[in-house]
Amino acid sequence: MLALTDHDTTGGWDAAAAALPSGLSLVRGAEISCVSEGISLHLLAYLFDPAEPAFAAKRSQMRTSRVGRAQRMAQMLEADGTGVTWSRVQEIAQGTVGRPHVAQAILEQGHVRTVSQAFTPEWIGTDGRYYVHKLELDVLDAIALVLGAGGVAVFAHPKAVKRGRTVGDDVVRAMAEAGLHGLEVDHVDHDDAARAHLRGLAAELDLLTTGSSDYHGTAKTVRLGEHTTSEQAYEQIVATATGLDLLTA
Repeated sequence: MLALTDHDTTGGWDAAAAALPSGLSLVRGAEISCVSEGISLHLLAYLFDPAEPAFAAKRSQMRTSRVGRAQRMAQMLEADGTGVTWSRVQEIAQGTVGRPHVAQAILEQGHVRTVSQAFTPEWIGTDGRYYVHKLELDVLDAIALVLGAGGVAVFAHPKAVKRGRTVGDDVVRAMAEAGLHGLEVDHVDHDDAARAHLRGLAAELDLLTTGSSDYHGTAKTVRLGEHTTSEQAYEQIVATATGLDLLTA
């Protein structure tokens, strides 16, 4: 099984379906940019109906905002003589543009040794020198949209502290009351203590737990399938979703 969850878009679904080899099942989804108490967080939406009007409209609005944000960052970098240009960022993206493509352009110019190093205060890390804020949904509203489209909502990397501030357990409890289905526990940015804490919290709130490689292609060091989801949790996600069927070649 493989899940495809690009940020705020379903644009890769058709290509993934066309490339799906025999024996591999595809869980189609998206990763939604959210906010709670001024802290950014990500919500995974699995097997939702992409045509449901309210959720579709909001994703479109967020994609438009994402492009404008990336353009502004590229323009700021260009103005400072870094060699990064908006046209090159668009060439790298070859489709929906996001902050990772700006990071790749910074890498290409030799300013950093890895894409991850571009996500720092010196460059385009949160509140960094070339950072531009993005449109984000209130996470409780986002959960309602996912559920309204028949999807399954899972909180992505809840304790990824190396990425910046994370929300407290009180926010997770509020998310659970709003209909959250699960927590992403086994993730490259979670140490053993964070994973143990999240498993306990999930048990308390009767939430399923998942894993994820959070693979972003060869630009990052994480490998596809490095962290996986249990078969039991996978089956529960498929059984819970009403918006979209599992795709199997």
